[in-house]
Amino acid sequence: MKPVTLLASKAFGLTVQRLCHQLIEDHGDLEGVALVGLQPRGVLLARRLRIELKKIIGKELLAYGELDITFHRDDFRHRATPPTPSATALDFDLDERKVVLVDDVLFTGRTIRAGLDALLSFGRPASVQLLVLVDRRFSRELPIQPDYVGKWVDSIGDQRVTVEWKESDGQDRVLLHTANRESRSASAIAQGSSADQ
Repeated sequence: MKPVTLLASKAFGLTVQRLCHQLIEDHGDLEGVALVGLQPRGVLLARRLRIELKKIIGKELLAYGELDITFHRDDFRHRATPPTPSATALDFDLDERKVVLVDDVLFTGRTIRAGLDALLSFGRPASVQLLVLVDRRFSRELPIQPDYVGKWVDSIGDQRVTVEWKESDGQDRVLLHTANRESRSASAIAQGSSADQ
């Protein structure tokens, strides 16, 4: 089934700008604030926010970092193939700093929990807020809620939300994917036949 576009390019850009203005509204010129993107997809949003914030304010006063959470995930030992870690770049002191943790899609909350664990291994921030481009709010497994949200999406279990970026995918957009009935039926038949063996 063809994916549904939730945010096209223009709306995508406006959403990122709105998130930037919300950060400025809450934190002023952002001095003393650290923007930390979660690897791998949260860093794409964090980099875009950093660029837009610099345009709006006219200079860069916030600290910026990228954080790998691979070894903090609760499913790390249960994966068939070991995940490949990404780079962590935090060249500033987190102590007493206001941190805005950034990810593209909030789903179960487990990625954010891993991000908090990884972050706290680098210091003790004064506060931590969460910014996400998309919040799949009815799919939470942990009590984690974002402070800044680009778009709320009410989706069911077998749907997926993907974020595409101009830098890596050719265009900015958010898509909602739904498996078609034929593929779901084929999957169910395959699961049934494998259970019989």
